[in-house]
Parts: sequence; structure tokens; C-alpha cells
Amino acid sequence: MVSKLFTAIATLTGTVIGAGFLGIPYVVSKSGFLIGLGWMIGISVIMLLVNLALGEIILSNKRLHHIPGYVSEYLGRRTKVFILVASLIGFYSALIAYLVGGGESLSFLFTGSLKYSLLAGSLFWVLFMAITIRGIREFKKIEPLGVLAVFITTLIIGIISINKIKISNLSYVNPGLFFVPFGVILFAFLGVSSIPEMKRVLGKNSRLMKKAIIIGSLIPLIVYVLFTIVVLGFYGQKVFEIATISFGRIVTFFGILTMFTAFLALNLSLRDTFMLDYKMHFKDAWVLSTIIPFIFFFVIKALNLARFVEILGVGGSVSGGLLGIFILITHEKIKRAKLNRKPEYKVNIPLSLKVIFILVFLAGMVFELL
Repeated sequence: MVSKLFTAIATLTGTVIGAGFLGIPYVVSKSGFLIGLGWMIGISVIMLLVNLALGEIILSNKRLHHIPGYVSEYLGRRTKVFILVASLIGFYSALIAYLVGGGESLSFLFTGSLKYSLLAGSLFWVLFMAITIRGIREFKKIEPLGVLAVFITTLIIGIISINKIKISNLSYVNPGLFFVPFGVILFAFLGVSSIPEMKRVLGKNSRLMKKAIIIGSLIPLIVYVLFTIVVLGFYGQKVFEIATISFGRIVTFFGILTMFTAFLALNLSLRDTFMLDYKMHFKDAWVLSTIIPFIFFFVIKALNLARFVEILGVGGSVSGGLLGIFILITHEKIKRAKLNRKPEYKVNIPLSLKVIFILVFLAGMVFELL
């Protein structure tokens, strides 16, 4: 039972901690640490409640779906298209960002520059492809290693560097750029796609879902805050877009491992969405979840259409905002719906609080797109 709980926690945490984690210090350096800290805590709380709401929705249904399937069952079939679009924006922006970030990190790791990031990203994808085509067993073995590595590395950096952190780098505040960190931080806390997978992992131990979601949602907050303090304490506004590159090759390697495990988690969730909710065959689902992201990555990188943090910002605000809104509406709907299963837990989120969350999501989307 303990191993099931740990795997479920690692499934959520491993999905959450990814490329967005590496982009947080850069965007926080624009607004200032105190504003960024407020966003990290606020978004962490919002996403914890959204994750718990989705967990309750999933446990209220005997059937196994991914988010489009659950939402459309309660809100109508037409919503399935909107949820699919929102999900795909999130999935593909994340997978593309991991390839961009992984390519730049690998290029820096082996050459000391970002000059060969397109080639390195392509090689990075080849390794992904070899593993994802094998399926879930290999994924389960690898994912917890990335979570553990980034957490331990962050703690070590924090302990070793605590006396070298410059408070002046953390006291800078620019209210005019208040919303700048929103999209990337929201992206960094997105893990809803892994919650249906947590139900599968827990199996008959689904009563552990609530505990796994709470722990799995809070671990990233601790890692992000500590990592941001260390990075900004050292480099302030001079931090790289991919923060781990600022610390040199060893830390860059752990950043690569983090993106690697997160890619596997999201790739699996996207593939299952196509197979479970849209009844696609494995090969078709695999092509859409693995080949298509690479094509987008290659075009974007070759033509220099978008930077790392820009991909994160758009993906986080648009996809995260839309998914959060639909999940909250669905959670409100199941209060009056006839359920085919009694959930192991219920989370009480007042309607007024849901409205506030939805307004925050909408404001973030408008800012990022305009």
C-alpha cells in the first residue's frame, strides 16, 4: 500500500515538476521575488483544490476516462471538443517546451553553448521515442528518479549556498510586471492530466487518492520556492531562461532528467486520452502524442518562432485556465448529478470561491494573449 501511495504521489509530482519549474526564476526576476512568491503560493492553493475536485469527479465515476471524457459526461458531448482543444494546447506546449528546453540544456551540457540546440533536441526526442513506444512499464521505473533527483539537488544547492544568497536580489519588486509570472507559474503547477492515471496506479487503494493529491500538489511548491530563492539569490535579473543552465553542467544534467521524466508522464497521458476517450488504436495515438510534438518543435526552433518561456506562458495560461474552469464547473455540476459511484472523499469548494478562481484564470489568459 505504501508503494502504491508513493507511485501515485510520484505520478502527480513528476508530471507537475517539469519545464515550467526551470522557467520560474526567469519570469519571477521580472516582477520581483515577493510578487512571484505570492503567485506561487496562490496558484499552488488554487491548483490543489482543482486537483482535489478532479479527483472527486474521477472517483464518482466507475468508467475510466481522461479529462475530456469526464467533463463531457456531465456537461454534454459538445464540451468534449473544447476540452480536447484546451488539453491539446497544454499537452503540446508542454511537450514542445520540454524538447526546446532539453535541446538547449543538452547543447550547453556537451558544447558549453546553445548553438546546437536544434540537433540536441532532435536527439533528445529520439530517446523519448524509443521509450514511449514501449509503454507504461518503463515509464513507472524512470519517473520517480527524476522527481527524487530534482528535489535532492535543490535541497543541496540551498544548504550549500545559503550564505551566498544576496538579499538585494530578492527584494527587487516591479508592480508594473505583476502578471508576467502568471502563465509560466500556472504551467509549472499543472498536473491534472496525471490524476486519472493516479486512479489506475492506486487500483483498489483509491481511498489514498486524496492524500496522494495533497502531498503530490504541495511538494512542487516547496521545490519551486527553494529553487527560485537560490537561483535569484545568486543571479538576480541575470538568470538564464532555463535556470539550471545558470549553475553549470552538473545542475543542467538534473534539469534534463526532470524534463525527461515529465515528457514521459505527459506523453503517456496524451496517448491514453486519444485511446480511452477517442477510441484510437495504439499506433495512431502514439503518432499524435509523439511525432506531432516533434514536428512543431522542429519548425518553431528552426524558424525561431518562440522562446522557451513564451511557450510555457501561453500553454499555462490558455490550457491551464480553460481546464481549471471546466473542472470547477464540472465539480459544481456533480453536486446535483446522479452518480454511478460513491467517491472516497468530497471536497467542499464554495461557489463564490470557484467564481474567484475562474476570474483569475480568465484574467491570466487575457494578459498572456494581449
